[in-house]
This record gives sequence, C-alpha cells and structure tokens, in this order.
Amino acid sequence: MGGKIMRIPAACCGLLALALFSTQSAGQQPLFFGDPLPGISAQDFERFRIGLEDFLEVEDPEEGLGPVFNGRSCAECHSIPAIGGGGSITEIRAGRRNPDGSFDPLPGGSLFQLFSIPPHNCQESPPPEANVIATRKAIPLFGAGLVEAIPDETLSGLADPDDRDGDGVSGRVHWLLDVGTQTTRAGRFGWKAQQATLLTFGAEAYLEEMGITNELFPLENAPNGDAERLRFCDPTRALEDVPDLSTGLRGIDNFEAFLRFLAPPPRGEITDTARQGEQVFARTGCDACHVPVLFTGASAHPVFDRRLVPLYSDLLLHDIGTGDGIPQGDALGEEIRTPALWGLRVRRGLLHDGSAATITDAILRHGNEAAFSREQFLALSKEEAEVLLAFLQSL
Repeated sequence: MGGKIMRIPAACCGLLALALFSTQSAGQQPLFFGDPLPGISAQDFERFRIGLEDFLEVEDPEEGLGPVFNGRSCAECHSIPAIGGGGSITEIRAGRRNPDGSFDPLPGGSLFQLFSIPPHNCQESPPPEANVIATRKAIPLFGAGLVEAIPDETLSGLADPDDRDGDGVSGRVHWLLDVGTQTTRAGRFGWKAQQATLLTFGAEAYLEEMGITNELFPLENAPNGDAERLRFCDPTRALEDVPDLSTGLRGIDNFEAFLRFLAPPPRGEITDTARQGEQVFARTGCDACHVPVLFTGASAHPVFDRRLVPLYSDLLLHDIGTGDGIPQGDALGEEIRTPALWGLRVRRGLLHDGSAATITDAILRHGNEAAFSREQFLALSKEEAEVLLAFLQSL
C-alpha cells in the first residue's frame, strides 16, 4: 500500500480551494450549499433531482417506516444549512464496558432508536446494564461523491498507525468489507469511518435510521435484539425498498445519486487575515490530521477525474481524547474519524456529540494524538489565535 504521500502545504490550499470551489470559471454562478456539482450532465442532474426528492420524502409505516426509527426522512437529520448538511438531532449509542475493558454492544447492537410506530410495542431504550451511553450528530454530506472518489491507496499512504515518523500522530485506515461490492475497502463515511461507499452508507442509514429494509440490509431491526417482539409491531416481513416500476431504481440508488452529485460546501471569503491564519494552522500541526487537500483518482466521469478535494481531513481513525467509547467495526471506542473542516463556518455544536459550543472549545478538548497541537494553540499570542480562528471561520 506504499508509504507516505506528498501533501500540499496548508498555506497553499486556501487559494486552490478558492480557485476551484469558492467561485467558478467565467460565466458560471458561485456555488451555494446544497447545489449539485458544477459540470454534471443533464442526465446526472436528473439523477440528482430524483435523489433529492427521495432524500426529502417523508416515510410512513405503510411504506416501511419502523418499527423503530430516528427520523421519517433523510432530510430530518441532514438539513443545516441546506439539504445534505448536518443537523441538530442526535442518535443514541450504548453498550457495556466489562471489567476487563472489552465492550459488549448488548443484544440488538449499540444503536438505540428514539421512536417507534404505533402501537409502540417495539419502543426500545438502553437497558440498565449499559454503562456507556453516547450521542452522535449527523455529519454534513456535502461533497460526498468527491470523498468517495479518493482512492483507498491515498488513505493508506497517509496512515501511520505505528507513528514511524515520531510526530505523535498515528492515524489508521478503517479497513472493512463493503456490503455492496463484497470487497475490502477503506472506510471514510461516518464518525467511525464505518462505511466505504455511498450506496452502502445510504442503505445502512435507511435501515438504522428509518427502519426500512433493503437488499443490502434486509433484516428488520429487532427492538433491544428481541426478534419475538417484531411479531407485535412489524407483521410484514417483505423487503421494503423495492425498485420503482417506472425507473427501475431503488431508494438506496437514488440516495447514492443525490449524494454523489452533491457539491462540496462553498468556501467563505479568503481574506489576508484568513491566509495568515492558515499558516498558523500548519505551524501548530493541525494539518497532521486535518490534511488540507486530497485528490480523487482517475475516473471516466470528468467531474471526478483527478479533482482537488479541500476537505481538511485525512479520513483516518485517531484517538484525540474525544471518542465516545462505542466501538464500531474495527474502530475502537476511543477512535474517531477526522471530521472534515470544509463548511465549518456554518456548523453549531461541534465534536461528535455537539458538546463543544465554539471552535476554541473544540480545540481545547483535543488530547492524546492531538496534544501537541493543543499545546501549540495555547502558546499562541492573542493576535495569532485570532487569525487562526479567522481562517477556520472562513472554511
């Protein structure tokens, strides 16, 4: 899988991002949050439009909602500041940490849905033996198609699980079996990088967040793992996401298309102060995890072919002291995927659970692998801290 790949210096990336994403070439309109990728064909735009309609659709029990769920539509959790963004709803994760340090997700898994359909015989909640309870916010999905197009080898090249270079940062790839392709892939979506492709990411969310079974995840969620209770609240066991008779497409196909062609967040104004702040960002070592720019691989589709992706993330798992204690796949409880910083200026409630009220609060919560950067931040002069925050608020 190779060694470290060459990174573009952080100070260069504001200009690169501005050139490609803040404004478009002559004759094109600026991007707004929730826009489709510029340059897609009319056919691609139609797939994006149909996908957006499905993303907005409010489901009901007759269409498969439940028996337990967190939302009635994708947009309930992904709407800030536009459809496809983040949200204020938090899901509940729980389990039991045993005396030997091992984690037991308890029957039914670590996710406990907030709601149930009438007659509410299947409402679930963390059991008394759960001693680890955490919440997670929805992650903005802008630019998800570009993120999917970043090669696995790029992420592998960024990884340094043994900290061979001695910088204290030891990010690692979350390798997993992708359900949709049945191949081993590098995870990149979700707080634990628990999914590698948009099809599988959307299909898992369709089941876990809305309770709608599909070809990739065909088994209904049993409340608290008790399959017998399904007889009282979900008597229909047929697959719920089936191809549309007019298009031949499943809901999960439409979600994939919407997310694939969803544009990245537009960059805010890049002032001289923001440029100075980006230099401070690099000097404090923040770019060790929040890598300013990655690139997509070669693609037959021109909008994904070797494109710059200024997401400010390495998409790797790190232990920076803010983990939620919930393992997922091969990701440990203390590990969190580096959140992308593009679009940061419109987010409220930072970190995985929204518990950090400001950017400064989030920085000060960093530790372990990020301890050096936090100490560097604390050592900044007032003026240096101000330009750094101006840079972050321009993303």
